[in-house]
Amino acid sequence: MQPPNMVQRVLSLFRNIRPGSDLSHFQLPPLFNMPKSQLQCYGEGVYCIGEDYLSRCPLGKTSRERFTSVVAWSISTTRPAIFGSAPFNPILGETHHVSRGNLNVLLEQVSHHPPISALHATDSVENIELVWCQHLVPKFYGASVDVVIHGHRQLLLKLHKEKYKMNAPNLVIRIFPKTSMEWCGTVGIKCEESGLEAEVCYYRGRSLWGFRGNSRCIRGKIFQTDTEKLVYEISGHWDKTVSLKDIDSGEVRVLYDAKKAISKLETPVLRNAEGLSTTESVMVWGEVSQAIINKDWEKAREAKRKIEERERALARERKERGQVWMPKHFTISQKKEGHWECSPLDASVPQAPIFVPLPSPD
Repeated sequence: MQPPNMVQRVLSLFRNIRPGSDLSHFQLPPLFNMPKSQLQCYGEGVYCIGEDYLSRCPLGKTSRERFTSVVAWSISTTRPAIFGSAPFNPILGETHHVSRGNLNVLLEQVSHHPPISALHATDSVENIELVWCQHLVPKFYGASVDVVIHGHRQLLLKLHKEKYKMNAPNLVIRIFPKTSMEWCGTVGIKCEESGLEAEVCYYRGRSLWGFRGNSRCIRGKIFQTDTEKLVYEISGHWDKTVSLKDIDSGEVRVLYDAKKAISKLETPVLRNAEGLSTTESVMVWGEVSQAIINKDWEKAREAKRKIEERERALARERKERGQVWMPKHFTISQKKEGHWECSPLDASVPQAPIFVPLPSPD
C-alpha cells in the first residue's frame, strides 16, 4: 500500500478536475514521472524480454501450435505498473529505435491531438513483422483513473502467410479505497487464415469497495471462428503462470511463465551515438530523466517546462504558416470516429544505434 502522503499528492493533482474529464494532455509534474517516455514503455513490451516468446510464434508445426504461441506472446507484453509513477507524454514526432538480436523495433508519435503512437518491428531471420497503432484515453472518475487503450496490434508470420490481429487490455488506476494499478478487459486475438480466435479476459483484483478478488487473474478460450467450437481453455495469472487445457485430450500445460519472460531483463545499451536521431526519446527526455534519477526536482521541472514550451511554439509556427505536420515513418488515417490506422512507410526496420544485449546461455 502507498504511504498516505503519496495518496494525498495524487489527490492534489485532481482537485480542480471534474469526474469524466479526459486526461490525455494532462501534464504531470516530474515528481510523478518515471524517467522514460511512453514510447519507450511500448517498445519495452516487445524488445525487453527474458525468454523470447515472439520468436517461438513461427516455429509451430501446426496452425494451432502457432496460434497458442501468439497468445502466449500477447500475454508477455503485459507488464506490472507502478502506482504514482507515469511515463512522459511523447512529443509530436518523437521516435524510439532499438534492436534486439535480429529484431529491429521503431516507434513514432504520429499524432499529438489525439495522442497516437505507432510501432513497426521486423525480424528478417524469423520472418516476423509487427505493426501497432495505439491511442490512450485516460479519464478521471473520482475514485480512479480509467485508461482505455484504443487501436490494434498486428503480427504477421510471413513464412506461413498468417496475420494475427489483437487489441490490448485497459488499465485502471485505483485511488480509493485502496491504491492499485490493474490491467483489465478482454483481449481478442484473431487469425483469419487459420480460422482460430481467442478471448482472454483480464480481471480486476479488487471490487469497488476494496474487497480482494482474483488479483492479476486471466481466463480465456481459443475457439474455431466459424463453428465457435471450443479448442482450448486458458487460466492463470499474467504475472505468474498461465495454463492451457486441450479440450479434446484434457492435457494441461504451461502456456506462459512470467518469471522466465519478464525477469532478469537487460538494459538497452547505446552502440552508436552518431546514429541517434534528434527525435529519439533518450535525446528528447535525457535531461529530465537524469534529473529525476538524481531527485533534482527543480532541474527536472525546468527541463520539462522548456520541452513543453518549445513544442507549443512549434505548433504555433505551423499554424501561422498553414503547415500540416506529417509523420516521418508512418502514414496515419482515421477509419471512423476514434479509430485510427497506421501503416509503415518502409518494408523493414533497419538496425538501431541502441541495442538490447541477448541473455547469455546458462
